[in-house]
Amino acid sequence: MPGTESAFPIDLKQYRKLTLDPSKPQLTAEQRSTLLHNIQLLRDALVLFTATGAARGVSGHTGGAYDTIPEVCILLSLFEASEKYLPIVFDEAGHRVATQYLLAALDGHIPPEHLLHYREANSKLPGHPELGLTPGVKFSSGRLGHMWPMVNGVAMANKEKVVFCLGSDGSQQEDWLFAQNLNVKLLIDDNDVTIAGHPSQYLKGYDVSKTLEGHGLKVYTVQGEDIDALWTAIAAIVTYDGPAAVVAKRLMAPGVADIEGSTHGHDVIPVKSAIKYLTARGYPASTSEGILNNIKPSSVPYLYIGSTKEVGANRVVFGEAVNLVLDKLSKEEAAERVMVIDSDLEGSTGLKVIHQKHPEVFVPSGIMERGNFSTAAGFGFDANKFGVFSTFSAFLEMVISEVTMARLNNCNVLSHFSHSGVDEMADNTCHFGVNSFFADNGLSDVQSWLYFPADPLQMVAVIQRVFFERGLRFVFSTRSKVPYILKEDGTKFFGDGYKFVPGKDETIVEGKAGYVVSFGEMLYRSWDAVLRCRQEGLDVGLINKPTLNLVDEQTLRKIGSSPFVLVVESLNQKTGLGSKMGTWLIERQLTPKYGYMGTTKEGCGGLSEQIPYQNLDPQSIIMKIKQLSN
Repeated sequence: MPGTESAFPIDLKQYRKLTLDPSKPQLTAEQRSTLLHNIQLLRDALVLFTATGAARGVSGHTGGAYDTIPEVCILLSLFEASEKYLPIVFDEAGHRVATQYLLAALDGHIPPEHLLHYREANSKLPGHPELGLTPGVKFSSGRLGHMWPMVNGVAMANKEKVVFCLGSDGSQQEDWLFAQNLNVKLLIDDNDVTIAGHPSQYLKGYDVSKTLEGHGLKVYTVQGEDIDALWTAIAAIVTYDGPAAVVAKRLMAPGVADIEGSTHGHDVIPVKSAIKYLTARGYPASTSEGILNNIKPSSVPYLYIGSTKEVGANRVVFGEAVNLVLDKLSKEEAAERVMVIDSDLEGSTGLKVIHQKHPEVFVPSGIMERGNFSTAAGFGFDANKFGVFSTFSAFLEMVISEVTMARLNNCNVLSHFSHSGVDEMADNTCHFGVNSFFADNGLSDVQSWLYFPADPLQMVAVIQRVFFERGLRFVFSTRSKVPYILKEDGTKFFGDGYKFVPGKDETIVEGKAGYVVSFGEMLYRSWDAVLRCRQEGLDVGLINKPTLNLVDEQTLRKIGSSPFVLVVESLNQKTGLGSKMGTWLIERQLTPKYGYMGTTKEGCGGLSEQIPYQNLDPQSIIMKIKQLSN
């Protein structure tokens, strides 16, 4: 049968269990043959099922998991041989989750056929491992820099065990280790590839082996595709008393045509490349084609009113808007006044277009958000200079202390946090950007500015207005594209004649029955719901609140004097706008019926499915409006 209804065509029962003894660091011919057989089997399976992510349009990651299969097969052979090892393959890089799903299938927790649903909504196979969600998955991971320290704690709690953790040249840019002589063994995939480039180019002088040695580890550096050398090195660190690491140097996705050694290998393998690889490996082309070519992207169809069919990516428009500011300066003046620093995400957060058009201001950097934010702040320590920083909204939680120190130093930083909320977040819960208000952590005698534009035109207007404002400014966007907001007469709301005013709420439509307050990617959904209610005779108003954390006294009094107020957002319901606006109303003795909708539960995977899963779709908004209006 075609597509996901097919039987899994690679027989995982062909995996041969093996025991390895680290006191014997040389492989026998039989052990070598078995290891190579297992490695190839699992790599073939991994290429096939990760390619289904490309086929269904939910992306994914192939290369990193493919790389570390030799290390994984050796660890499984150690686990098979002795109980001295904690039998968990901890992995710093959560995006290599395909490894964990493969192990779950090998252990019988999920049927191999289920792997064909990789990253599909509600499949329980999201883009990063989540403990308690997927049968057989033994830990949660996803934010680089957190797993190694956690594994240190696991080792302290299991002092009689040897504990392993897979790492990478990228994740080690964010890591550290206690000097506690812990029995932690790191296996580092040093493939010189991260999302946006090659560490050897953008971090010249960075050397994983030397970095780890500086942390006090015993380090062995080998060629990762030399299975004999790899086993000898792993045997050496296992028998070493204390923290130790093997750094396995290899090309990304070795032997996989089209993606080997390239940044494309970090992402999901394209369908055509997967078919090409599997055919070259001897699998019938009809098998892989029958599966991969019959899996199609899915969506949640809905015809919105109040917005255009045309959509734009605010996370990309951010960079284009910055360019519009820089275009007005000479190259020399731009380089003197502005510095834009990347955290290996330039293609995802809009900085790539700045890199291309204004390289004089651009600094490529690695996976080190804390350091990069502080660097941008340091550049903006001069009152007439401005640092620009960008990463995913989920990682805002990592830089809060640095934000505080930048504020205390009166630094000028414009921060762009993309991938906010939950919309189209196939990476799932660990990458939800839902705690944006954490950025507003200063005391009442200082001001930070949190901006969440609703569409591309408003993004441009915001950046034009606030780029050279002093202090800390935070701009948010989503992974998903958004349509353009329309006025009731069909013209674009943020088009010709619109001027953005920081701190000013914007009335999309007046209403006598009550008001919905929204922003960002939830504004067009709220507008759809409001318009449908108005068509039924319920005179509901809509407010856009692009400045999240400031009270617009005039607007607050207007909506607070109406029968109800409903805040609709995709931020965390516990920490978002809705958790604050009720207090603002009560402080002013304004007592409308009050409700707020936001993200309340861990994700379901997939793309467009995330919003309705959180009950934030227009129909859910309409239901809440009607409840409050009764």
